[in-house]
Amino acid sequence: MKDNERKVKPMRRFFGKEHWIGISLFLAIYDIVAVSMSYFLALWLRFDCRYSIIPAEYLRAWKLFTPAYVVVSILIFYILRLYKSIWRFASYSELLRTIIASMITAVVHTAGITAMMRYMKETFVQSHRMPLSYYIIGAIIQFCLVLGIRFAYRFILLIRTEARIGKPKGAGSNVMIIGAGSAGQMILRDINSAQEVGDRVVCIIDDNKNKQGRYIDGVPVVGGRENIMEAVENYHVQKIFLAIPSADMSTRRDILAICQETGCELKNLPGMYQLVNGDVSVSNLKNVSIEDLLGRDPIRVDMGEVFSFLHGKTVLVTGGGGSIGSELCRQVADHHPKRLIIFDIYENNAYNIQLELREKHPELDLVTLIGSVRDSRKMFQVFEQYKPDVVYHAAAHKHVPLMEDSPCEAIKNNAIGTYKTAYAAMVHGCQRFVLISTDKAVNPTNIMGASKRLCEMIIQSFDAKIKEGKAAEIPQLFTHYTKTRGGKEKLDLTANAEFFRNIKTEFVAVRFGNVLGSNGSVIPIFKKQIEKGGPVTVTHPDIIRYFMTIPEAVSLVLLAGTNARGGEIFVLDMGSPVKIDTLARNLIRLSGLKPDVDIKIEYTGLRPGEKLYEEKLMAEEGIRKTENEKIHIGCPLKFDINRFLDDLDDLMDAAYANSRDIKRLVAGMVNTYHQEGVDAIRSETYRLLMKEIGEANYGEEKDD
Repeated sequence: MKDNERKVKPMRRFFGKEHWIGISLFLAIYDIVAVSMSYFLALWLRFDCRYSIIPAEYLRAWKLFTPAYVVVSILIFYILRLYKSIWRFASYSELLRTIIASMITAVVHTAGITAMMRYMKETFVQSHRMPLSYYIIGAIIQFCLVLGIRFAYRFILLIRTEARIGKPKGAGSNVMIIGAGSAGQMILRDINSAQEVGDRVVCIIDDNKNKQGRYIDGVPVVGGRENIMEAVENYHVQKIFLAIPSADMSTRRDILAICQETGCELKNLPGMYQLVNGDVSVSNLKNVSIEDLLGRDPIRVDMGEVFSFLHGKTVLVTGGGGSIGSELCRQVADHHPKRLIIFDIYENNAYNIQLELREKHPELDLVTLIGSVRDSRKMFQVFEQYKPDVVYHAAAHKHVPLMEDSPCEAIKNNAIGTYKTAYAAMVHGCQRFVLISTDKAVNPTNIMGASKRLCEMIIQSFDAKIKEGKAAEIPQLFTHYTKTRGGKEKLDLTANAEFFRNIKTEFVAVRFGNVLGSNGSVIPIFKKQIEKGGPVTVTHPDIIRYFMTIPEAVSLVLLAGTNARGGEIFVLDMGSPVKIDTLARNLIRLSGLKPDVDIKIEYTGLRPGEKLYEEKLMAEEGIRKTENEKIHIGCPLKFDINRFLDDLDDLMDAAYANSRDIKRLVAGMVNTYHQEGVDAIRSETYRLLMKEIGEANYGEEKDD
């Protein structure tokens, strides 16, 4: 016989995968013996443990009634599922069912044997019932025997766990649990019930004074958050598990900030839903992420309006394979559109999101197209064939330093690409066009930000012309020629005059700041640098940014686009600004390392076109509130729309000619664009922003 075969328990070897049947059979046989002997032992104890002095009629009554009683008892136990429980996990439910079964059988025995003795009067002439102690002691003995065998395995496991916890430190890591509530207790018991030699909980932290100085399953609650550092040292803690899912973000942030200083490995129970579902275990604990340290509650949006707006519509997402575009596709797909069109020039990203959505939404009518928003013929073809009702325009070049080196590409893709897509949407009856903009469009100091400001101005121009009934005056920009016509391909404006007067497309822009984890953002860069052993590069020790997670930003984009009436620039509330230097240091600590000791931080200086801070609104713009406190509307700046549209044609020609003078041309069209940058360190705006930043606030810089 092989070694692994010898290790198989006899019960499992005999019954195979259904070995629980064997366990149930064993329990039934045991119960037959226990039920039979319980009341005999009660009789024996009643008469001073001397069998010889037990009256013969009592023994006769026990012998006559026991067979029927055993059958009834086994049937009751079966009905109450005492043969189908997994007893290694026995808990309150099993205890309650055992108590109920014992009470029912005790009543059955009392009534049954008494009725039998009274009915058979000739046989039991001296007494028509058993001694009172017989009924009470018999029921108690039976309950103890039936319950004992079932909970014995559970008790043995607990004893083995206690022995394992007492093993030397080398057997595993010492764990501190923060939170002595329900979640903390579940985590503690999950660790203790693990059979393999591993981690052991040595202390618990809780701010509730009533719990401090007491024990949970033998583990002391040693104090509040102020005692974390001391407890880590006294108990030689290597891991800290945060189990306070009901705590608000500021409390969680403060506790995590203290835990970071210990150098211990940190894990976190993400939220309340695990506790509500009873799904709390060590496997649910996640590594603490930078989002946990941001110090604000996640933005939650009522998506009911979005559902009503998108349901049954054809939706086009340009740049659908990017970080923002792909999340737009995910959330749009969740709202049951008639058709979702993913449009992207980079086939790998488009393919990835296509596979994901087909797996998650097999019923979705999904179309994935490869192409460029610069190609007006391609955009016309897409709109002509699929007739999208709603467009989310996320396609753009977003990397600030790269665009500084290739400014004409920023204009071609961002400004001209937006114009061509918007024009195709307008002439093909699209209901709403939503531009994804950026806070870098506010007082831009780089060509990327200036190009996005041009996009906003394009949207405002289209909306204004449509509302004036002058959509036909919007020129069609294109760079290609047709062989058959020998000139520029364009619409017949005269023949389509009535068509242009009936255009109702609404154009809006949504502006927000940096997005955590997006392509080109600083978080993945920092993590790679930490994995390599450093150094971690920060452009400037005082650089600050606004932040938001991708799902938060996209939810607000969808809601803003739903509430649009045309011409608005929606501004998303990004919270308080955060320091990138602090962000980098905390990422290092989350990796279990010390900044400037294990991982060096180097300051490389601001890159071309980069500002120390980003603004959400221009100084000239006012702001209006909406029903959602996280969404505001910036009043658009006034500019000469006709002149802007004429200049845009010249700008396109210069961009496609790769003119070296492109930045000067852009500055002439965007009067808030400052090529030379700004002295942000001395600016009053910067000083006001710095006041909002606490040492516990964390954020990130983003290039897109």
